Amino acid sequence: MIRIATKQDLEHIDTIYSQAITDGFHTAHTEPFSSQERLEWFQKYSEDDYPLFVYEKNNKVIGWVSVSPYRKGRSALNETVEISFYVDFNFHGKGIGTELVQHCLDQAEKIKKRVFLAIIIEGNDGSIKLLKKLGFEQWGFLPDVIHFRNQLRGQVYMGKVIQ
Repeated sequence: MIRIATKQDLEHIDTIYSQAITDGFHTAHTEPFSSQERLEWFQKYSEDDYPLFVYEKNNKVIGWVSVSPYRKGRSALNETVEISFYVDFNFHGKGIGTELVQHCLDQAEKIKKRVFLAIIIEGNDGSIKLLKKLGFEQWGFLPDVIHFRNQLRGQVYMGKVIQ
């Protein structure tokens, strides 16, 4: 079941995100969030325009997706958002990420957004494949902008316009 996230979900959200940090090359963060940082992050989301959704199974959050402003403060970009999605590593390959991203796209009219961007670290082929399956295309590439574990990686910009 996909639903709006609540404060009670933050521990599960953080656990899933920490998996991505520990594994590497799924996020540009290199350290887990503190409880206060995660709470401040959570408070930036709103069901009406920048929602944060969780995927719950058997009363446990096993994935999440956020819809965030792209270049906040630039009014001409108000219809453009960045999505980020993460799934508990124990549930990869089961379609949960696809359901989460599709759910966000289905909310486009309600939240008044028409352009969705995802910024993926080069080499995260699973996420790129998922986005392509949902009609995203590669719109840009920034080579060697990530320096992590003595490796350089680029960022892949994937985008989709909702008509």
